[in-house]
Amino acid sequence: MKVLFAASEALPFAASGGLADVAGSLPAAICQQADMDCRVVMPLYRSIQPKVRNQLTFLTDITVEVGWRKQYCGIYTIQVGKVTYYLLDNPYYFMRDGMYGFYDDCERFVFFSRAVLEILPAIEFYPDILHCNDWQTAMVPVFYEVLYKYHQEYANIRTIFTIHNIQYQGIYGKEVITELMGIPTYHTGLLEFDGMVNLMKGAFETASCITTVSPTYAKEILDPWYSYGLDRALVRRSDPIIGILNGIDVQSYDPETDPQLKKNYSAAKLTGKKDCRKALLEECALPDSNGPVIGIVTRFVAHKGIQLIQQTFQEMLQLGCRFVVLGSGEKLYEDFFQEMQATYPEQVHVTLGFVPDLARRIYAGADMFLMPSQNEPCGLAQMVAMRYGTIPIVRETGGL
Repeated sequence: MKVLFAASEALPFAASGGLADVAGSLPAAICQQADMDCRVVMPLYRSIQPKVRNQLTFLTDITVEVGWRKQYCGIYTIQVGKVTYYLLDNPYYFMRDGMYGFYDDCERFVFFSRAVLEILPAIEFYPDILHCNDWQTAMVPVFYEVLYKYHQEYANIRTIFTIHNIQYQGIYGKEVITELMGIPTYHTGLLEFDGMVNLMKGAFETASCITTVSPTYAKEILDPWYSYGLDRALVRRSDPIIGILNGIDVQSYDPETDPQLKKNYSAAKLTGKKDCRKALLEECALPDSNGPVIGIVTRFVAHKGIQLIQQTFQEMLQLGCRFVVLGSGEKLYEDFFQEMQATYPEQVHVTLGFVPDLARRIYAGADMFLMPSQNEPCGLAQMVAMRYGTIPIVRETGGL
């Protein structure tokens, strides 16, 4: 069976969250199965390291229609293990500082979604399953249903759309239909929702199958409290939403072999974890004591439960806890953690941003891992923490 996994980010090339972990590990796991050929397509971002760029092989270039425009799309490829990756180049859309948060994100990912289908003849790979992920690729099943499925070589493709987080839906004004998408006006109802264009809703209307990242979340998103309005679109489908629990790459996240750790250890031989704890405290200039070291590796946004941490933070400090915090996001929460570090320099260490190597040292060196998300489709951090022998403290929601 042939599978093409379309995602806006994937390890080891570019990452901002759990989607990149899944896009990096799930295709590799699929390729371990007999008679499975799973490939990945993603944008070629500026943030991809030059040493990785130099290993890419240029295949060809094509043009992709974006509304009334025809845009350049370069196709690069690289093999990572058994997985073939295709990285799609367009300097105007993707050579920027960052992956998301631009005024023209709709145009950028409409281009990418159309390109995913346009490259198939060029790469000579027509998948049995085209697996799309989150709003950035939500237009792939829409374009397939409206423009491509009647072409002979495309006829047998089935589309899967996976909801990693229903909060981010790709909501824009109706003008984007005529300006960017180039689909017949009698199909615009596929995308219209509450007076706007909703890209994720379009995927719900057109994908062959909808999945999400945990069985609990599959039930939760049918409840208006969790669905951010899209429960009305989901309940109209005749087939159920399938919840498949996410997982982690246990070979990459392995304290017995992880080169980032001060000393490796395992469940059978835990002594090295004490060395990792000591090394983490030294790195963060925090004094050693008998109090627990609590790690936080997260995005600083409301649904991650940061306000719950705010409400009890000083109380936890009075109990003797020390915190090693890594993350970035809303300035309100960044300022809070920096203020706590300035006020309690011997108990709090904060690093703004995302440093993958430091994250691994936190997972290994902390005694506990704090993850009080208000809602969490699945979450990978708690799985990584358990893999490193660190106790996760979570709320009972989604995959947690």
